[in-house]
Amino acid sequence: MSTHKMINRICCAALALALIVTALFCNAERLGIQHSRHTQGYESRLFDTSAVHTIDIVMDDWEGFLETCENEEYQSCAVVIDGQASRNVGLRAKGNTSLSSVAAYGNNRYSFKIEFDHYEEGNTWYGLDKLCLNNIIQDNTYMKDYLAYTLMNRFGVNAPLCSYAYVTVNGEDWGLYLAVEALEESFLSRNYGTSYGNLYKPDSMKFGGGAGNKGNPDGMDFPAMPDMAGNAPDPGNMDSPPTMSEDVPNMADGQNADMPNIPGNAPDLNHANAPGIPNDTGVQNQDAAAKAPRDFKGMPGGGMGSEDVKLQYIDDDPDSYDNIFSSAKTNITDGDKNRLIASLKQLSEQQNIESIVDIDAVIRYFVAHNFVCNDDSYTGMMVHNYYLYEKDGMLSMLPWDYNLSFGGFGGGSNASSVVNSPIDSPVSGPSMDDRPMVAWIFSNDEYAALYHEYYQSFISMLANDDMLSNMIDTVSAMIMPYVEKDPTKFCTLEAFQSGVKTLQQVCKLRIESIQGQLNGDIPSTSEAQQNSQTLVDAASIDLSAMGSMGIGGGDGMKMPPDFPAQGDENSPNKADDMTQGEKAESSQNAHGHNNGMPLMPGMETEEPGINTILWLGISIVILLTGLLFAFKFKARI
Repeated sequence: MSTHKMINRICCAALALALIVTALFCNAERLGIQHSRHTQGYESRLFDTSAVHTIDIVMDDWEGFLETCENEEYQSCAVVIDGQASRNVGLRAKGNTSLSSVAAYGNNRYSFKIEFDHYEEGNTWYGLDKLCLNNIIQDNTYMKDYLAYTLMNRFGVNAPLCSYAYVTVNGEDWGLYLAVEALEESFLSRNYGTSYGNLYKPDSMKFGGGAGNKGNPDGMDFPAMPDMAGNAPDPGNMDSPPTMSEDVPNMADGQNADMPNIPGNAPDLNHANAPGIPNDTGVQNQDAAAKAPRDFKGMPGGGMGSEDVKLQYIDDDPDSYDNIFSSAKTNITDGDKNRLIASLKQLSEQQNIESIVDIDAVIRYFVAHNFVCNDDSYTGMMVHNYYLYEKDGMLSMLPWDYNLSFGGFGGGSNASSVVNSPIDSPVSGPSMDDRPMVAWIFSNDEYAALYHEYYQSFISMLANDDMLSNMIDTVSAMIMPYVEKDPTKFCTLEAFQSGVKTLQQVCKLRIESIQGQLNGDIPSTSEAQQNSQTLVDAASIDLSAMGSMGIGGGDGMKMPPDFPAQGDENSPNKADDMTQGEKAESSQNAHGHNNGMPLMPGMETEEPGINTILWLGISIVILLTGLLFAFKFKARI
């Protein structure tokens, strides 16, 4: 029987093509093909934002657990989320100085962290390994964290998912919380696929009150801080209220005399001999400075974080970056450390930016971040509350902890300074040179133009059909019944309503000011705004109505005897974090989170998983075709 004279060449060509396509598929990421994103399951369940979810914590000795919350130790319990039970999970309180503050005040409304895999490796809730329950302290609007994360997700930032959850304990009402996806294994898999890179949470601002907080050595005091507008405190009036982290209670007038002696070594901002600050003789307090963390910078205008937390290059020694590497959330090697240091060196020198910075991701992050005016962050004086993601030397920023946004940090901001916060001077203080992760944007005209282009897209998204205003109205109406019946809430229902109204005003004027800055009608830098007559007037707005440092704020602050003020505890403690020995083994893939919003420039336009399915399908078809030809024609020989 005869055969086609070209059969061998056809078969060889088909098999070769199949191998080439398969090789391309296996190396897709190196060739610029992005990971496809698949829903794991928990996204559409717990993080459906159209309703308030229910979480029941079932624990035999709840009162005993509350008594030991300050120890930050996990205890076994069961949780029932929207009727779906998960047994033998770990539960602990989370926070910073506020843990000791809560204990001193006798307030038991802690924030919590649930670890589904704490006792049973691989245990998840529909793919979710860890969940944070934030108690919404210092936020009368109940919405600051929610708005920040939701807007970032809709703008294409890899932000944690969140939703509201009414928490009960053994069937009894406990309170309305914000459920937030922890930035750990599930988050990484959802956003970057199973072959994700390394995650860090740089921080040198740890003020006692919890396991793992080793900052603030004995005798170390901190200088008074400028307010959000960058105004330094009067050194001759050190008795004035300091502007400080969320972890330091900011009591209302007349309450300081009754304030208990809270453990946790909160920094003394009124100390005239703080490290690096001249005393009455003009000589720096070297003894105190010697006890400070490595390269701690406490000078007004420079930010209080250490050089490594500011993402500055120090030297090639990994020990110089302890505040980064000791807070790694993934298992890292010496090679990982050296690669990150090499990227930081180029970042500080502003060299090869396109090779070491995910330009699209970082600009999107700073656009949304700068809109909400969060001074308790990388761009603020404390220089913390952010995550650093790195893979193959490429860096990007991830958001965390926005309960003090919209001018809530420090309680010293005025509404006009917040509303008109200059988009081209996003760093607190006179210069952004010591924050290289944001400085590169404004040192290059092309990057600055791209930043403005993205900002215009973001503002257009918010203003389109009054999207942001309608979102605030919808969410406030949805959660109001739960706020009203919340037995442990930090503010009255009236204070909540007043806070929401103020938030609407601030957001409306913020959009107006930014649009004016983008159009050139309003100055977009701090220097140009100093004598400007074109700024948006927000003098009639009282920001404290939305809540601020301390607890709540405004006249509607609820202060019953058994729920006195306490410091913030939204940010997770180091003991909450993944150990460096943990590495994701989940087979879950990532998932897109555009949530039906219009696509912004650079965002993915395909349905989740379509790239992977397409490449795999082509490979299989070509391979099968080659095998079929080979089998068919060989059978004729």
